[in-house]
Amino acid sequence: MSNFIDRLSYFTKSPDTFSDGHGITTDESRSWEKAYRGRSSHDKVVRSAHGVNCTGSCSWKIYVKNGLVTWETQQTDYPKTRPDLPNHEPRGCARGASYSWYLYSAARLKYPLVRGKLLASWRQAKAEFPDPVDAWGSIVSDPKKAREYKKARGLGGFVRAEWDEVNEITAASNVYTAKEFGPDRIIGFHRSRPCRWFLTLPAAVICR
Repeated sequence: MSNFIDRLSYFTKSPDTFSDGHGITTDESRSWEKAYRGRSSHDKVVRSAHGVNCTGSCSWKIYVKNGLVTWETQQTDYPKTRPDLPNHEPRGCARGASYSWYLYSAARLKYPLVRGKLLASWRQAKAEFPDPVDAWGSIVSDPKKAREYKKARGLGGFVRAEWDEVNEITAASNVYTAKEFGPDRIIGFHRSRPCRWFLTLPAAVICR
């Protein structure tokens, strides 16, 4: 019997009973249960990691069905650091376990974004200085230009950029900083898939 007919005749049926009326016999379609039972089905299990506002990068078993992540469980095969150290398994918090939804969220950033003020200054500087390091130096060494993009922090204003352009800004800012102030002034924080980079001077380049 079709689901449509089931809905039309649901309240008109007089089902047979059993167990002194405590149970009833029905014949409606139960095809909806397939989706429920198939929730945990998968084609393969792969290893991955993700950082959710943490630096743990815990290892996870990722269950994949038709190329999509369906669910995750903690990986438990970490090697021991030394014989007298207690086993720290399993690793991976509840927040990480629910992270697969973010892969397909409409809120996920899929392209590099740069603060518009900085990108405009960069493109203007690149037109004047062919060397990317010199171009970056012309921005940060000019109080007016530096203040213009720094005061825009916290106000949004991010625009989409190309990967080559973002990588060039990142590299030029690091090289300039190392040459001008020493390599110990370079700090970086990187997360595996998705990633976010925070660098010393630009403070305006984000990728996820």
